[in-house]
Amino acid sequence: MRARRALVRPEDVGLYAVGRRRVPGLRREELATLAGISSDYYLRLEQGRDQHPSPQVIAAIARALQLDEAATAYLHVLAQPDAGPQRPGQPEHAPASIVQLIASWPNTPAFVLDRHMDVLAANALATALSPVFSPGVNLVRATFLDPEVRRHAGDWDAVAHSAVSRLRALAGPGVDDPRLAELVAELTQRSDQFRRLWARHDIEVAAVPARTFHLCGPGYRVRVCLAAACSLTVPASPRDGRALAGLMRPGALSLYG
Repeated sequence: MRARRALVRPEDVGLYAVGRRRVPGLRREELATLAGISSDYYLRLEQGRDQHPSPQVIAAIARALQLDEAATAYLHVLAQPDAGPQRPGQPEHAPASIVQLIASWPNTPAFVLDRHMDVLAANALATALSPVFSPGVNLVRATFLDPEVRRHAGDWDAVAHSAVSRLRALAGPGVDDPRLAELVAELTQRSDQFRRLWARHDIEVAAVPARTFHLCGPGYRVRVCLAAACSLTVPASPRDGRALAGLMRPGALSLYG
């Protein structure tokens, strides 16, 4: 909540900025007033000393922070960390039935991600579009550390923001997961852009938005416009938790010189 509070300017919520402010955004007491709770109670919530706020309090804080629907839902999940199943740290696996299903689609690129955005499986068309969609590749790491992704993405800034926001949404309350912690630590050290975006605590739960990629090889260059992708949460084994199947609906495909 501290990170989101820093992003809200007083004038955004009808307040006048009086005096010099040492930190950006709203002060704790200002946010507490907007949410209709005491400053002391809000301080306990922000510092994690009170971990059982009511849904009404969470909704009031979300309104004060001007969170959208997805971020509000995420805040409710964080406020009830014991509500969901515990996720062990073992590697996840794509269900065999899903792997067979996407392999049978010759005209639809499809891939399966785990909650860390590791590619667990992909069909031939997805891999042909880009080696990034290959089993074993982490899409977030590739976005920030693979120069080919930056070169081929039509709007890399939007792709990067989407990748980080999606990773945080998938992590949910499990931010202490060892695999996630390792990934975040690596990218925080190696990428200033990732560090800045991760600190914003933005959330994206929708499917992958429309993207344009520029692919090239010996003697050709191709512009691939993918319509907004859709995603499907599929059950994995009880030990693995869940996997995400991403389906990319092809849009325009054109050659250019």
